[in-house]
Parts: sequence; structure tokens; C-alpha cells
Amino acid sequence: MLLSLDVADREVVVAGGGAVAARRVRALLDSGARVTVISPEAGDDVTRLASHGDIRWERRRVRPEDLDGVWLAIAATDDPDVNLMVARWASDRRVWCVNSSDGFSTSARVAAVSRHGDLAVGVVSEGAPDPSRVARVRDSLGALLDEGQVDLRRVRGRRGRVVLVGSGPGSSDLITVRGARLLAEADVVVTDRLGATGLLAALPETVEVINVGKSPDNHPVPQHEINDILVDRARKGLTVIRLKGGDPFVFGRGGEEVHACVEADIPVEVVPGITSALSAPALAGIPPTQRGIAASVLITSGHAGPEPAVRAALGHGVTVIVLMGVAALPAFVEAALEEGADPSTPVAILESATTARERVTHGTVSDIVRIAGEMAVKPPAVIVIGKVAEPELLASALAATPRP
Repeated sequence: MLLSLDVADREVVVAGGGAVAARRVRALLDSGARVTVISPEAGDDVTRLASHGDIRWERRRVRPEDLDGVWLAIAATDDPDVNLMVARWASDRRVWCVNSSDGFSTSARVAAVSRHGDLAVGVVSEGAPDPSRVARVRDSLGALLDEGQVDLRRVRGRRGRVVLVGSGPGSSDLITVRGARLLAEADVVVTDRLGATGLLAALPETVEVINVGKSPDNHPVPQHEINDILVDRARKGLTVIRLKGGDPFVFGRGGEEVHACVEADIPVEVVPGITSALSAPALAGIPPTQRGIAASVLITSGHAGPEPAVRAALGHGVTVIVLMGVAALPAFVEAALEEGADPSTPVAILESATTARERVTHGTVSDIVRIAGEMAVKPPAVIVIGKVAEPELLASALAATPRP
């Protein structure tokens, strides 16, 4: 029978201080156990954990009385005879025990575990122990869960909740592992027009998908209505995923949606995403900061226009990254020149980054408005103004490296 032991805040004794013991100690600490290591010597990992006060280390040989009153014992010394002896002491005291060198002599085995939010998957060998095989199966199952390929929606009712998930700049494989897993738990997905919307095609038909996306001149669903949708569905006991392009808190109005949930007493969580402000330049070979060229970066919205902080940055050679700024490009160029920026300062416009429609347009402060017009640049786009946007800086090196 496969059981799960809750060791949180329980006393656990680990006999041994080597590499095997260290792995067990790490897993126990991750589960919240109070760990005592008993061993005359220990490796660097156990020694450091003890020096930080994460565990208690008694530098001596293990004794039978060490197992009195403990919840779990781990026999992980380098001597199989000592491990067997510890297992017998544990059996006499009716203490759960794992013998790391002999899976048949004790009352318990440690499963190879992968954790996915509030779900844990454990794999054990029922016959002769085979750790490599078990780990391979665990990793394969875990990968399916993390990639969102398994329906993780709850069957039994629970309190509704809202999770804001940043889906990244557009490519479906740039969502975080946690974001993909939570998407597989969704009863409802409230989605934007941009971001990794290709992920929606893999959702079960029973998942309600609500499109509240907007474009520069078309906002069909006002923000207050989006807030109401999130609260309404969560109050029905559903898991609501608010799938947002980029990162929820980078010009994504995520803060407003969190506040609406908090005011309505709805549990809410935020899963960060890869913002296009940094990922789009990176994929185009543009490092927003680079030693000797630019030590600072300012991210702003085209809707806000060239505010005083932006003007100061443009005038002092700081990398300025503008989101949603295609229409406002002339205003930013004018501000840069007014603040004394060199007219030859490089500018790059990155359209539809990470998608099949991706395009990069280069120019300078003096000519980028004309070039953008000739190239019919359209949103969504990320604009980078600064020396780091020089095409030869890194782009040539990255161009020679094929993308996976």
C-alpha cells in the first residue's frame, strides 16, 4: 500500500551524513520536518545546513535510544549492517523507518516525488528497488503535469479562486511551468487578445473561455466588467484563470484585478510572466543593459507619453523601452532630441515578438519615424531606444545560432 506521511513539524532522525543522507535531509526540510542528523562525520551539505541552524547534528554514532519518540527514522549510513540495525531498532519501537541500502528490511520506502502545486505524484518499486527506473517514470509523469497536458481540475467542490497568470510575450512555450500547470486546473479562462493565446486550443471543451481582449482603438469589455466577471465566476466555486499577455503587473492592470478580488473576499494569486519589455529585445539580440554601454533601463507605456522621468532617461543615455508606443513614437523621438540625445542614437522596433509574424525594424532617433512609416510598422510592438539597440552589438552573433 502506498501511503503519504505528513512529516511537517515532526521529529525525524537521519543516521548518516553522506550524500544519500543529504538528499534525504533536503527532502525532509522541504516538507517541514524537524531533522536531527546523527553521524560522527558529515559531508559539506549536511555541515552547512547544521551551521545555518537548519538541522541539528550530533557528531557520534547512532544509538537505540535515539529512536525513542521520533516520527520517522532514515538509515542512510555507508554501512549496510548499521542501517539494518537501525531498521530493527525502529521496528521494535513501531517507528516508521526507511533503510536506504535495503528496501526489503524496513516498513517504508521513500517514493520518488514530484510536486505540482497542491498535487504530489509519488512512484515506488514494489519489487527489488530500482531508483533510476523510478526516477525516470516520475520525471516523465511530472513533465506531463507541468506542461499542462493533464486535466487537473478538481472534481470535489472547493472555494472559488482567481489566479492571474502571465502567459509571456506570445509563444506558447514561454509561459512558466507554474502557469501552464495552473491553466490545466482552470474551470474558466478569462483571456486577453495578446500573449500565449495558442494555449487555449488545448483546453477541454468544458472549460469556459471568455475573451476580453482589446486593441488600441477597440476596448469592448471595460476593466470594471472584467473585474466583475472574475468575482462572479469565483463566487460560484470555480477556479478562474485570468490569462494575461506578458506579466500581469507590467502595464497589465493586474493590480486593479487583484484589488477587486480582495475587496470581494475572493482568494487571489499572481503567477509572474515573461514580459515582452525584456524578452522581445533579448530574442532580437538586444541586451537592455550591458557593461560599458548601458547600466540602467526604463520601461514605460506609450499611452503615458514622454513623462519627465522618460525625458531624463532619454537625455542621459539610459535604455528606454516603450510598450504600446507605435502611435506615440514621434512624441518620444521629439522628446529625445529636445533633451539633447544624439540623433544617431539607435532605435529598434520589435513587432509581434516570439510569433510567426515577428519583425525587427532598425533606425536612429533621426530617421526611425520615417522608416517606421515606410515599413508600415503596426502594434503590438516593443520600442527600444538607446545604444544597446545598435544592430551589430549582439544580433549578428545570435543570428548565427538557430533557435530551438
